[in-house]
Amino acid sequence: MVNLLSGFLPIWAITAAGWAAGRLDVLGGQAQFVLARFAFAFAMPALLFLTLSRAGLSRLATPGVAVFALSLLLMFAVGLVVGRRVFRRRPADRAIGAMAGSYVNSANLGIPVAVQLLGDASFVIAVALFQTLFVTPVVIALIELDTGGERRRPLRLLLLPLRNPVIAASAAGTAVAALGLRLPPEATAPVEMLGGAAVPAALFALGLSLHRRREGAAPAQVPVPVRARRGERYVLVLLKTVVHPLLAYALARWAFRLDGHELYAVVLCAGLPTAQNAFVYASEYRLDTGLVRDTVLLSTVVSTASLSVITWLLA
Repeated sequence: MVNLLSGFLPIWAITAAGWAAGRLDVLGGQAQFVLARFAFAFAMPALLFLTLSRAGLSRLATPGVAVFALSLLLMFAVGLVVGRRVFRRRPADRAIGAMAGSYVNSANLGIPVAVQLLGDASFVIAVALFQTLFVTPVVIALIELDTGGERRRPLRLLLLPLRNPVIAASAAGTAVAALGLRLPPEATAPVEMLGGAAVPAALFALGLSLHRRREGAAPAQVPVPVRARRGERYVLVLLKTVVHPLLAYALARWAFRLDGHELYAVVLCAGLPTAQNAFVYASEYRLDTGLVRDTVLLSTVVSTASLSVITWLLA
């Protein structure tokens, strides 16, 4: 339990610092938007480029990663259906809601948890690769299809890798890794400094948003009642912290016959909370940041208990 909590403490501390800054109005009224924009346009692309350029893509070709990927895609599909049938969300908000209910915090939380509980970070790095290479482009494409305008949709989607810094950086990093290039330290040093700000900036912006709970984001096309909005965040937290690891266990144990350490790795990673990336993307596209913010925070709190149960049962 102590090892698990050590992975969560930095998240809580930086988020709390952002909340305090917002409450005391240290950075001004536009700080949340500017900081989230900085994370989306500069810091996060730098981090993704470095991660992908240095990672072996062959790590994706393992049974455990395949099971995790299948479980995530199924949870993402469930999130889309729930957002449409139950909460009547517009397509862009459905996409970001489905991301909040399935996309795991594989970087700043997943890596330290994996190192301490699994013994190494190889599996969670493969998870991060899958999410970055396959899930993120799908989420952003669904958002762009809804927010880009009827006439410009095909052109916007075609130019998405050039316009979106997250996808462009991911594509560049993947190309470097596929070609086997080794970039000199002089070239990567400034990128490393910029990428190091990605997680703190996203968490600080998340904390800033807590002080402006009533402001939220741009309203959805279909109004969502307050009670339904509250119910939606609880549904997403339940999907992320309970249903996802249970589904991953069922697939790994009975469909793919995994056991031992590989079974534990799949279920543990599926139980990780929602990544703050979802909040950054919601802020960038003026979607319902309140829903995503609450899902990130609540799933992070709940996952301290759910990951402890997973470890107790499977480790």
